[in-house]
Amino acid sequence: MEKALLVTTEFFDNDYKDTWKLDDIDLELKELVKSAGISVTDLMECFKDRPTAAYYIGKGKAEEIGAICADKGASVVIFGNDLSATQQQNLEDIIGVKVIDRTQLILDIFAHRAHSTEGKVQVELAQLQYLLPRLKGKGIMLSRLGGGIGTRGPGEQKLEMDRRKIRDRIAGLKDELKKIHLRREGLRRKRHESELTIISLIGYTNAGKSTLLNALTHSDVIAEDRLFSTLDPTARRFVLPNNQKVVFVDTVGFLHNLPHHLIEAFKATLEEVVEADILIHVLDASSPIVRELNEAVHEVLEEIGASDKPVIIALNKTDKIDDNSMIERLKKDFENAIPVSALNKENLEELVERISMMLFASLVYVKALIPQSEGKLLSQIYKEASIISKEFRPDGVYIEADMAPRLKNILDKKGFCDKL
Repeated sequence: MEKALLVTTEFFDNDYKDTWKLDDIDLELKELVKSAGISVTDLMECFKDRPTAAYYIGKGKAEEIGAICADKGASVVIFGNDLSATQQQNLEDIIGVKVIDRTQLILDIFAHRAHSTEGKVQVELAQLQYLLPRLKGKGIMLSRLGGGIGTRGPGEQKLEMDRRKIRDRIAGLKDELKKIHLRREGLRRKRHESELTIISLIGYTNAGKSTLLNALTHSDVIAEDRLFSTLDPTARRFVLPNNQKVVFVDTVGFLHNLPHHLIEAFKATLEEVVEADILIHVLDASSPIVRELNEAVHEVLEEIGASDKPVIIALNKTDKIDDNSMIERLKKDFENAIPVSALNKENLEELVERISMMLFASLVYVKALIPQSEGKLLSQIYKEASIISKEFRPDGVYIEADMAPRLKNILDKKGFCDKL
């Protein structure tokens, strides 16, 4: 197992100051490194007014890190922020070991977690886009990276392609993603045509989205206590107590300061959030930085254009909270919040009831005359709508009912609505 020295930095200049406290940044970086399967030898905190162009933290501090690496036997230095190509090269020259920045660490985790064709394409695209500006001289002299952290994904063979070939590969991957996008659009269209309500589970990575999906729908989606255990979106059908059918979609976890090009690479996946009717924001209520996690998720929602969606907050991991007054405070702090424990399957009924209430509020009153030949449609209405009155007539079945807008849309398209 590789040994890593971690480096985090706090800047006093407001242009570079992070909204998170340094202790919280330290904690997240440790979690990311743990998820990558790396052993931590030490963590160094740096304090500066602003980053330097050549070394980010300054030459003297870089030399100090080099000495610590030699003393502790660290084989890699991982920075909790993004570095420019120049900064990364200069730091490696002084420190004497491999230097990885935050984006490269995240990409390494993504490469390890990606299992589907879509996930692998998205990760490789993001990796090559990250590496392209770091090419120097003739070809891409990155064979020095060898094995270990920061080398998963494209691999040495692809990394040794010249700049033109890498650009061609990027173009090819983008074409593949377009095809994946079309396939996803087709699947979403089928769900829309079946008039199913889409509910996306969103949240910070490791908030418990997959565990909640499993608890609600009795599924077996991979759920582990580590960051980014799920990269590929998973959809599961569910029938609410009022017989309305919905689809829950588990999505990739969000992250504080998620690099923009990673969001771009995962747009096809994140579109599941944009297309959803309701968002269930799974929030780790046991985290000491629960409010910061909430803000980080809202930043990503803004980035992808999904900030105006109806949201229910699931305050998850209440099994880790002994003080009930803390849960009550969180309920006051977060509007429309339901405390749950996905692990212990506690209070899920209230969450489902809140979903039902939100969907009930969106029901529309419909009068329609439906031909007897539309047996399948009539069956769907009987199952999913709230029937107020029903009358059998020579030319069909006349109904008055409260139903979901999507079900009404089917009747509108067929010209059955508002017939007496």
